[in-house]
Amino acid sequence: MASDGTATKVGHGLAKVLGIKLHYRNPQGLDDVSRGESVYSVSSADTYVEQEPSTWEWICSVTPTGRGLLHWAYHLFPFVHWIGRYNLQWLYGDLVAGITVGCVVVPQSMAYAKLAELAPEFGLYSSFMGVLIYWFFATSKDITIGPVAVMSTVTGNVVDRVKESNPEFESHVVASSLAVICGCVITAIGLARAGWIVDFISLAAISAFMTGSAINIAMGQVPALMGITGFSNREATYKVFINILKNLGGTKRDAAMGLTALTFLYLIRFACNYGARRMPNRSKMFFFLSTLRTAFIILLYTLISFLVNRNHRSRSARRFAILGDIPRGFQHAAVPTVNIPFIKAYAGDIPVSIIVLLIEHIAIAKSFGRVNNYTIDASQELVAIGVTNLLGPFLGAYPATGSFSRTAIKSKAGVRTPFAGVITAVVVLLAIYALPAVFFYIPNAALSAVIIHAVGDLITPPNTVYQFWRINPLEVVIFFLGVIVTIFSNIENGIYTTVSVSLVVLLVRVVKAQGRFMGKVKVRSAVGDQFGQGDTRYRDVPLETKKDEDASRTIFLPLEHNDGSNPQVEPQSPYPGIFIYRFSEGYNYPNANHYLDYMVQTIFKQTRRTNPHSYPKMGDRPWNEPGPKPGREEEYSDRPTLKAIILDFSSVNNVDITSVQNLIDVRNQLDKYAAPDRVDWHLACINNRWTKRALTSAGFGFPTPSGDSSRWKPIFSVAEIGGKSSAAAAAEDRENEGEIHKQLSRDEEGGFGQKKAEAAGKADEVSSDTSDFKQTIAGSKAYGFQTKVAAVHGLNRPLFHVDLTSALQSAVSNIERRAGDEPRGVGTKEGL
Repeated sequence: MASDGTATKVGHGLAKVLGIKLHYRNPQGLDDVSRGESVYSVSSADTYVEQEPSTWEWICSVTPTGRGLLHWAYHLFPFVHWIGRYNLQWLYGDLVAGITVGCVVVPQSMAYAKLAELAPEFGLYSSFMGVLIYWFFATSKDITIGPVAVMSTVTGNVVDRVKESNPEFESHVVASSLAVICGCVITAIGLARAGWIVDFISLAAISAFMTGSAINIAMGQVPALMGITGFSNREATYKVFINILKNLGGTKRDAAMGLTALTFLYLIRFACNYGARRMPNRSKMFFFLSTLRTAFIILLYTLISFLVNRNHRSRSARRFAILGDIPRGFQHAAVPTVNIPFIKAYAGDIPVSIIVLLIEHIAIAKSFGRVNNYTIDASQELVAIGVTNLLGPFLGAYPATGSFSRTAIKSKAGVRTPFAGVITAVVVLLAIYALPAVFFYIPNAALSAVIIHAVGDLITPPNTVYQFWRINPLEVVIFFLGVIVTIFSNIENGIYTTVSVSLVVLLVRVVKAQGRFMGKVKVRSAVGDQFGQGDTRYRDVPLETKKDEDASRTIFLPLEHNDGSNPQVEPQSPYPGIFIYRFSEGYNYPNANHYLDYMVQTIFKQTRRTNPHSYPKMGDRPWNEPGPKPGREEEYSDRPTLKAIILDFSSVNNVDITSVQNLIDVRNQLDKYAAPDRVDWHLACINNRWTKRALTSAGFGFPTPSGDSSRWKPIFSVAEIGGKSSAAAAAEDRENEGEIHKQLSRDEEGGFGQKKAEAAGKADEVSSDTSDFKQTIAGSKAYGFQTKVAAVHGLNRPLFHVDLTSALQSAVSNIERRAGDEPRGVGTKEGL
């Protein structure tokens, strides 16, 4: 004890030397129990003094514990949660889905490898490693990781740019190095459990990116589909389109293969969808037929190509372009080359590569999670993507992420667990070792048809764009902006544009958040029996209302009706000189000035100075308030003087130094405006303990210091202790039983007698003096039950209120008390 006292004295002495005001938050200079909150410890009430959060408490909350680290490690491998309950029924579903996806991924992966400027076998390597590794870390049963069209295109662009400046670098080495770097970054983000950063990318940005990329990729495949050569298909989309038209006369036999293959792909899908609608009992059969259409077309055109080219194997003798030699097995397995020259060569492309890997995978995973009624862990999914791209390059893989088309197929095929990826890996492995000789004859035009057919599903349909317009027209502008930039520039610039503009719109919305002045309206519950019946359900509806005055309640609506409320319902001013102001979208340093400038401006328009003779001489006036013209007297309107401000913090979670300092400055400004009176600041609906600490540190939560503090009194909201066993809960149960009884027997009037439990917040006035407070408590209706009650909020912060109603009650009561009038029944029928 002696050492604690010595330490306290040393600390106080040091604070005095440094000029630190330890009692800044005690504006009246009183002890903790004499600032108006009373002792509040009688037979019917329990004291509650809210403790401030401490820095040490915050450090402990964010510091990992041994138990927390074990929990983190356990959830790092989600498969251990369900693998012990794996059964034959699950295995059957996984076998069907895994084999089905395997038949699709083999031809798709070889086609996508060509988009990445790589040999077809690298697509097979990426598919094998993606499906094999993902299931260890997966929180989605539907996702299939492997080569995708957009990421392959981005990889191909990177490879082209690096080869231009460093021709000595091999293409597959550059792609593998890019995969390792991206995998490292994404794995670090996932292990740090920072998957929430993906949420900054809006749906409009994702849709624009997918649509623009799909158009870009499809247009880039048309030359290979038609056999047209002589220009680059990696230029801007509009340039590729112009060059296609210029060189249309150079179409070769490849067009016969490509156009017919593309036509057959769409015809088979249309026929299967039509058959499923006409014969719902065979919809599963039609689904599998539609799913396997890609494999069927590739096999069919491979057979045709074999028959045409079997005697023309040399490149110059071939009738049309074919895939060519594909090595058997993992011929390119090696440790990836990651060094400074490689990283410098593609450093500028790393951010866009990471964005593409993240948004495509997470968007697909969340979508299918909602469809199939499970929730993914975004951070864990980032770990899965990162580890896949870290380990895949050791066998020759290039960057891979979640595939929309294969995920949809896997979901519809009835997949049961992520273990289906292992089945798909076996199918791909068989293709790598058993089918290279067959792959030799696959026509390039048929692969281009497969790519165009696959990316066509990524284009956002017009109906979806219309729904976007109905929800938020501004985001449709962002959508089309991203698509246009992608078409006239490239995929990378389209991604940067949509993400940047979306973030700018978010910041502007935060900065320009508009506060709302609230008015009070008394409402009752009404029942409209004709709602939902006929075309006249929204007009001339007879409403049954309870005539009992006690059934009414007070709500608060914006005075300007900008929330869409009925303009015929006019919210009333809370009280002359009292303003209720609601922060609509957080309260932090970006929007603090905007909020408070509007609030002060409105207050000045609707009130007048308390002392109109504040400036005896013309020269004493400030330049921005010059007063009346010479020879004229100042007109004193009948506007009220400013008495109290109630701030609604229901939408505020955290505050910062800037926002609190702005509140302090406005408080000082309005105190001068209202001098010699004082302005009471009541704060309602504060949801965060650290916000309370910040506000109390600035002097809020207590009455403004003055010489007549004895004339101020607090009003607290109290509630019964006891939960379901309390008297109020028992009365509510009896009322509910009575309502049920009335509904079951409509012809007779049922119900049970019940005591009316008065709302605890309507307790009689509480005096700051201890003896007066005890007498008030003893006679209050809130303690009519023989049960204990307790304050909802801490008694040490009397101007922090649980809701707007209690804040308004406290403000009105103390204003009238200072005026020397009897309160007008605040909280009763004559009050609110």
